[in-house]
Amino acid sequence: MIPIRNKKKSLQVTVEEMRNFAFAYIEKYAPSKQQLKTYLLKKYLKNSIPSVKKQDVTNLIDVVLVDLEKSKFINDKFYSESKAKSMIQRGNSINKIRSYLFTKGINDKFIKETVDSIYDKNSDQDFFSAIKLCKKKRIGPARTEDNRSLFYKKDISLLARNGFDFETSKKVMDIEKKDYLKIINLL
Repeated sequence: MIPIRNKKKSLQVTVEEMRNFAFAYIEKYAPSKQQLKTYLLKKYLKNSIPSVKKQDVTNLIDVVLVDLEKSKFINDKFYSESKAKSMIQRGNSINKIRSYLFTKGINDKFIKETVDSIYDKNSDQDFFSAIKLCKKKRIGPARTEDNRSLFYKKDISLLARNGFDFETSKKVMDIEKKDYLKIINLL
């Protein structure tokens, strides 16, 4: 005879399952606290365990997140610093970094600390990031001299869409080709 399984799960089993799902997700993606919370919430709402209320699930998720923070598996400060560093290397503006971290649910205090540390290391970081973007997209000073005036509006709007302010964009667009090449060699 096949035993009938009890569909009701205890809260302790749910917490252990939740911890295991969290560890698997952290191992694969290295998320922020908010991303992990959203993932676990979706996972358990999809399963919709009838014996456990949604409020109990959110409370359990908070318990698991606090436990993971204490054991240093998730750390929003480290997450914001590492993401900002990788985005700077790709040539993103500080405004774009700030909005990205905000959408990932990072605390405003950590975002401010990260942006301040970027300014402390290099006060003109946006200028160098804009130069990197010009090199990557072959716009502005990276274009040939005869095409630069034709594509000026298009190039400056591309810089604006990537989060650079008008002064920085204009400064980058007005660089001469030889100065641009010197800066690129330094980067």
